Amino acid sequence: MTKVLAVARWEYVEKIKSKAFLFSLFFMPLIMIGMGVIPSLLASKQDTEPRVFGVIDQTGELFDSFDRRIQEDYKLPDGQPNYVLRRIDASDGLDETKYRADRLVLEGELEGFLVLTPLVFQDSAAEYRSRNVGNIRVIERFTQALREVIFEKKLRTSGIDPKIVKNISTSIDLRTVKISERGEEEAGFEKVFFSAYIFIMMMFFLVLTTGQLLVRSVVEEKTNRVVEILVSSCSASDLMTGKILGLSGLGFTQIGFWTLIGVAISLKFGITLIALDNALLLLVYFVIGYLFYAAIFVAAGSPISTEQEAQQITSYLVLVLILPIVLALPVLQNPDSLFVKVLTFVPLITPTMMAMRIPIQMPSGGEIIGSILVLATSTVFAMWAAGRIFRTAILAYGKRPSIVELIRLLRIAT
Repeated sequence: MTKVLAVARWEYVEKIKSKAFLFSLFFMPLIMIGMGVIPSLLASKQDTEPRVFGVIDQTGELFDSFDRRIQEDYKLPDGQPNYVLRRIDASDGLDETKYRADRLVLEGELEGFLVLTPLVFQDSAAEYRSRNVGNIRVIERFTQALREVIFEKKLRTSGIDPKIVKNISTSIDLRTVKISERGEEEAGFEKVFFSAYIFIMMMFFLVLTTGQLLVRSVVEEKTNRVVEILVSSCSASDLMTGKILGLSGLGFTQIGFWTLIGVAISLKFGITLIALDNALLLLVYFVIGYLFYAAIFVAAGSPISTEQEAQQITSYLVLVLILPIVLALPVLQNPDSLFVKVLTFVPLITPTMMAMRIPIQMPSGGEIIGSILVLATSTVFAMWAAGRIFRTAILAYGKRPSIVELIRLLRIAT
């Protein structure tokens, strides 16, 4: 145990003094916050000057109403209209008019234009042409205004006063309340998803940083032949255990620092990022899940001998952590489905899957206990397998062994 602690202390002290670790410790939270806040700020940024768009109105009935609706609803902070609409004469035929309008867009006189044919009253289909069709804000605003104008036009044609319809129409502000055995709490989609997002991102960055350090530490020592000296002073199991403990301590130091930042933000702004009872349960999955991944990194890193192979291995393993984000929608919509429950018991994604399910709808006690047992058992087995592979492959140089050869190594070691 003395040798294990000596290795752990060496790994911890040497890595914690590195510039890369100090950079990630202080700047990674800023990057994480920036990834969540900056896109929202940029998306909500208002225009500073009017933007000119064209309208080809073959119906002859929609331009004036559409223009009036756009001018009333969307203005710049200084009171100017956000969008200036130009009527484009379509007397030369639709194809020729669209060609002329396309030229105006390409020359920069228009940012885009709408094409409204008489069929818009039947199939509600219009066309928007622009060099940039990714401006969702413009497209949504034009679609909403055009929908309302056509709706009012159809009401008047049917002899119905649009004002009456507007008065009797009621908008609903639906408040979502989560109920559980502990009582009730108000919880919207953003709060639920953000809780899972924090857990997954912390797990992702922890595995990404310390996992890569773990693999590169092994590769560096093999490349420099330092490992031969180390295993002459301690057993391979002591070396592996010390590396895992030291780099795990490094990772948890990082997470603890980030947690303090999160607590400070929560107290400052009076917000609850993660409920305390959920946090304790998630911590169990976090610790066991990290040890499981650490064992996999050791097992994967032991046979390799080059930095390039180390990067490939770590990138493949980290991709597994992103899988629950891809499955976020089905989990949010139906966290108790058979598909989601089955995925919960897959050890590679158990921590992140439970991180998404717990804030949404607390799984049953049997599922929680069962998933923890499966994850813990898998971690013990992974540690055992990693120890056997590490002990056998730590002094292996040259060609990286295949999966079949690794299985053979396990059999020989046992």
